[in-house]
Amino acid sequence: MEEVKDKSRLLKVPFCLPDVTEEAIEEVVSVLRSGWMTTGPKVKEFEAALGRYVGVKHVLAVNSCTAGLHLALAGLGIGPGDEVITTPMTFCSTVNVILQVGAIPILADIGPDMNIDPCSVARLITTRTRAIIPVHIAGLPCNMEAIWGLAQTHNLRVIEDAAHAAGTSYAGLRIGNGKSDAVAFSFYATKNLSTGEGGAVVTSSEELYDRMRILCLHGISRDAWDRYSEKGNWHYDVVECGFKYNMSDIMGAIGIHQLARLDSMNGRRREIADAYNQAFAELPQFEIPTRGTPGTHAWHLYILRLNLDRLAIDRARFFNEMRERGVNCSVHFIPISLHSYYRDRLEMRDPCSLALAEYPRLLSLPLYSAMQDGDVSRVIEVVREVGTQFKKASTAEVAAFA
Repeated sequence: MEEVKDKSRLLKVPFCLPDVTEEAIEEVVSVLRSGWMTTGPKVKEFEAALGRYVGVKHVLAVNSCTAGLHLALAGLGIGPGDEVITTPMTFCSTVNVILQVGAIPILADIGPDMNIDPCSVARLITTRTRAIIPVHIAGLPCNMEAIWGLAQTHNLRVIEDAAHAAGTSYAGLRIGNGKSDAVAFSFYATKNLSTGEGGAVVTSSEELYDRMRILCLHGISRDAWDRYSEKGNWHYDVVECGFKYNMSDIMGAIGIHQLARLDSMNGRRREIADAYNQAFAELPQFEIPTRGTPGTHAWHLYILRLNLDRLAIDRARFFNEMRERGVNCSVHFIPISLHSYYRDRLEMRDPCSLALAEYPRLLSLPLYSAMQDGDVSRVIEVVREVGTQFKKASTAEVAAFA
């Protein structure tokens, strides 16, 4: 076997790793041994803890953020013919749920911070507009005051996609404790607070909460775990055509422990983001994340922007060079209008020119609370190495060698 001369290339840095304690593992084992694994007391305990953390009265734990968004739209009665404005810089689920209730997605452009641009939203509002779904990209809060102002002026609903924003704050309050009708969180495997799969939708409206709670579990009038508990009743009634979106006690058990550590895990993410910012701020080949509205950034993602006019390679080549050196990256996100399914189905009233211009230069670096200092240093080293190796000579440098 040929000896590898460059030992540094053997050091692998994954894009993401889970950060789960032994206490959480023991809690899951306890649930497995209890004989009760579906929606039960652990889910209720997690919902209560999340409500206290966010500062909101009504919390419904579900199996994904997608489920939370869908429940909110359906619970608010948004359906065929209604228009819902959202951002092109998001995962497909944000748009899918709009289509799944029969509504029409309308894409607004992004601002310099990559969050939805309220000015673009304002231009797109029509008599058929019913709701706005802002997405807190990477954990950075959107300009919610502007969005709430538009909603109040035009009598619109606001549903926040907070898939990236567990622990984010805006105007001194946690995301989820604001003026929106509903806010949906993701607890997917890569998220700041992870239950493997899972999510939650929160609201201050008791009426909306009651409707979502029924829709969440087939449209039946009682929770399944109530029906099969000692105090429950065998009888139930189906009062709506609902879905199957409930969270299991296994996920709830993990969530209880993850939530207790969320602020400290986000603190570690912030340390890593600060190290990246310091390392790349002065390099002309890169642009570090823009801080937009005031608030606490959850740093779910660290999106480095490549200044392609300063590089001799494109993003795809930069990505491959990073991977060959053992650092795994990703891209967030492919704009919605570039996907084949939506390209022929969505009416692009705003060309979303900024989103399309930003996409080719976006590169998400590894960022997770379990990252060791050596991993962070390695990522910085490799980004600098690739950026230096493929730096495009400036006009002055070309002239000097002429």
